[in-house]
Parts: sequence; C-alpha cells; structure tokens
Amino acid sequence: MNPHGGFGTPFFMTLHNIPKETVTGTMTSEVIIDVQPKEISIALLEDKNLVEYQSEPRAISYAVGNIYVAKVKKLMPGLNACFVDVGHEREGFLHYLDLGTQFSSYEKYLKQVMSDRKTLYPIQKATHLPDLPKDGSVQNTLKVGQEVLVQVVKEPISTKGPRLTCDLSFAGRYLVLIPFNDKVSVSSKIKKGEERTRLKQLIQSIKPKNFGVIVRTVAEGKRAAELDSELKILYKRWEDAIIKVQKTTERPLMVYEEESRTVALLRDLFNPTYDGIYVNDATVFQQIRDYVGLIAPEKVAIVKQYTGTVPIFDNFNVTKQIKSGFGKTVNFKRGAYLIIEHTEAMHVVDVNSGTRVKKDNDQEANALETNLGAADELARQLRLRDMGGIIIVDFIDMNKAEDRQLLYERMCKNMQTDRARHNILPLSKFGLMQITRQRIRPAMDVQVEETCPTCFGKGKIKSSILFTDQLESKIDTLVNKIGITRFYLHVHPYVAAYINQGLISLKRRWQMKYGMGVRIIPSQKLAFLQYEFYDQKRQFIDMQEEIESK
Repeated sequence: MNPHGGFGTPFFMTLHNIPKETVTGTMTSEVIIDVQPKEISIALLEDKNLVEYQSEPRAISYAVGNIYVAKVKKLMPGLNACFVDVGHEREGFLHYLDLGTQFSSYEKYLKQVMSDRKTLYPIQKATHLPDLPKDGSVQNTLKVGQEVLVQVVKEPISTKGPRLTCDLSFAGRYLVLIPFNDKVSVSSKIKKGEERTRLKQLIQSIKPKNFGVIVRTVAEGKRAAELDSELKILYKRWEDAIIKVQKTTERPLMVYEEESRTVALLRDLFNPTYDGIYVNDATVFQQIRDYVGLIAPEKVAIVKQYTGTVPIFDNFNVTKQIKSGFGKTVNFKRGAYLIIEHTEAMHVVDVNSGTRVKKDNDQEANALETNLGAADELARQLRLRDMGGIIIVDFIDMNKAEDRQLLYERMCKNMQTDRARHNILPLSKFGLMQITRQRIRPAMDVQVEETCPTCFGKGKIKSSILFTDQLESKIDTLVNKIGITRFYLHVHPYVAAYINQGLISLKRRWQMKYGMGVRIIPSQKLAFLQYEFYDQKRQFIDMQEEIESK
C-alpha cells in the first residue's frame, strides 16, 4: 500500500495539481476510489451527489468476464441445462441456449488445441461447422466430464452459482471481439448512416479471420489507428487464453481474467467530461493512469493520487452519503421516505409521505409531489445499490389518470442515465409500478447499523469517561512494548474533537509523553467509541480485544 502522506501532512487533502473548481452550468462528475488491504470501493459522484457505489473484496475471483476451461459435472435434461465445475463452491449454471450457435466449431477447435501441447493450432485455419439448432437438447450435445470453454455472465448471487455462457467475448473500450463469428455489428446508438458504414467497412478490413466484432457507441468518430490498436490488444487476450488451455492440464482453470475491477468499471463508465478520478493507492493510481492514457491521452491529468491523512471517502463526503443512502429506510425531501426490502425473488419499495406537511389540504397534489420526489430518489437508489431483477414500487394512490401518466414519464426520464438494461411498466390499477432491471451481480447491501464496538452487542460497557484512558493504554503498549512509535489513531470525529480541544490538548499531552509520531485522524466510518490503529505504511494494527468489554 502506498503511504498517504508523511507525518507532516496537514489534515486537509493533499493532491498534486488539483485545478480549482470552476462554476459552469454543466454537471460535474468525479470518481473516488478507496483502496484498502482487503477491499476496493469505487464511488461515482455527480454534482457531489453519490449515484453509483461498488465495493468488492480484493481476493474476489469470479468476476463477470472471466473465462474458464472446465468440466461438465451434471446434466439436467428437465431444465435443458447442465452444471459446470469452475472451482466455485457452487457449480456454474449453463443453459443449452447459452452454448451459442458456434458451439460445434468451438468444441472441434478445443480438441485440436489440446491434441498438440507444443504447436498451437491457429484459429484462422479452424473450420466453421453448422450452427447449433435452437430447439436442440443438452443431453444430445454434452456429456458428463466433457471439457468446455465458459465465460461468467452473472456473478454468484445468494444461493445460486455463477451463470455461464460458451459464447465468448472480449470487451474493450471501443470494440467487443467475438471468436468464431465473422459478423461486424455497429451499436444502434450510432445514428449517422455514413459513420455506421465507415466503421463497418473499417473493421471488416482489419479484423482477423474467424472473428466477429461489435462496435460500441464510444467508437463513433474514432480513427482507424485507435480501433486497430484496441483490436490487436483484444486478439492478444484471446491468444493468451487459448495458449493457457493448450499448455495446462489442470481443470478447472481460469484462462482469462477480466481487468482489475477499477479498470473494468472505468472502461464502461469513463466519460471524457469527468472532472477528476481520485485514487489513494500508488499501484492502482498507475493502472488507471495508464488505462486513461491509452483510451484518452488528453485526459490523463484528471487522474490524481490522493495523499491526505483524512480517509479519502471522508474528504469527498462519500462516507456520510453511504450511511444515509443505504439501509431499510431512505429519507428524501420534506419528511417523506422510502422503505426498501430485499427478498430472494424481488425488491419491494414502499413510498411514505411521513411527516410531510400537506399544503392547502390538497391530497392529490401532495400525493403527486411526494411520488415525483420518490421517483427521483428511487432512480438514484437503483443505480446506487445496483438493484436488479424485479422491483415492485408501491406509490401513494393518485386518482387522476394524468398524474399517474406524469409519474410514469418522470420515472422513465430518470432512468435514462442508467446504463443497465431496464423496462418500466405504467402504474397498475392497484397503484404499483413494476420495473425490471438487468441483474449481473448481487445488489449492494451496505450495513449502516453499527454494533457497539466496546460491548460487542452485549449491552454493557465501561464508563465512557474512561475511553481516553483505554486509548492511552493502547498507545503505551504500542510505543513501549511493541516498539511502534509512529502511527495513526483513527477515531470518531466527535472523539477526535475532544482529544484535540484546548491549548494543552489530550493529543499534545500524548505527543509529549510518547513522541510526535502520535497522529489523531477523524474517521466518519467508525462508531462513537470505536478506534483503529494504523502504522506509518497504513497497515492496520489490531489492538482491540473483546475482553475489554467484560
């Protein structure tokens, strides 16, 4: 991990060459990346408001896009599907229709590759076999123990294993490369006929044989050199993957790993209008800088390494928004609130007017205003929590058909900025709105309720006035017994204010007694009487024992 600034660093953030904010009429967008030893969290802010949030363990290995060579474990004729062992605790699910029309060609090529461990059989020489029939059956196509190349299209969710496909693809910023498919497709969002023709002809002339290409929306207006460069990178990924299949006998085996979570997210999210991408880790900072340099060299300057002592999410007011934006109850304007429940089958949202003061006793107008506000907040919540599958929303009843139509149109407009595929139905006669939204990974469910860090849920703690004595005891142990003289002590902002108050503050007394290496950092993610110690390199020091609460 990269040190986040020396001990002389002030408490406000320290960034290299941060431009002063300019007041414009356009929306500002910033990406904040918090890299911790065990997880990476990514927040997207629009006009300083949190709209997307992702947090994943750094050790996670079943990301969407990963490719495995694996064995069929069990056939399920009733489902016309099979289970495949990809090394996950739950086997992956592969439906017959997800084998892809080119499965026969893949199967033959895979046998040719594995039959010669020394010389790689080139895909350009592979023969195209007839397409797999759509009305076929899995038991006539696969057998138990057969090796197949599969790609994760949906991460493990709840009790379900990963969803798999044999229709492989390698996604880049501008292009998607598809082996065994000679077709070139252009995104329907590129409307200009001449540009569509230019891109199609260009890709046809440079793509390798036996590969298909999907041209993404952001490729519009891009030069041939840029597209050719990315095509070569994607082809190299395929080549590296198939070489692993050829050289290795271990099964299951991951032959292609999706780019790091931060880079993969940026690949889909990146917008040239971003005002800043802030990272608190040197390695990830360099990865992102290199990637942005590749896809948008003129925007490299927006990638900045954060080196302040205050946690990066606290500095950009992300922590507070996470605490208020997640949980069962979400407040929005004038006392109204949403109740959000997650179940195995669907998400259920209830809209409540709460303590909102009614204006002019006009119930219909109040219901409409509350519902419109709820639609704004719900659209943000769907992106923020990455809620997928079926979402049922119980809005406040409205009598006027034009008001119900207005609410439906508002929801549709709000969801236009959502990258996930979705479908919205008008309000039913019961006042319910049904939404389906593409589900690729589990919905974010951040726990905002805090377990007491001093009693560990038992309900009894030492007197709060003795808390600072307990901290001093820990500092004494660190300095005089363990020998760590330079460290950061993270505490709740209220506790930090108490420690720092006065001319001869408690912090100053500790520094006089134990040395100037004692640093106090306010951290919004901590509970009131919680504390964390970090060494000079920002590595966590476990100094908390449950026995303290007895």
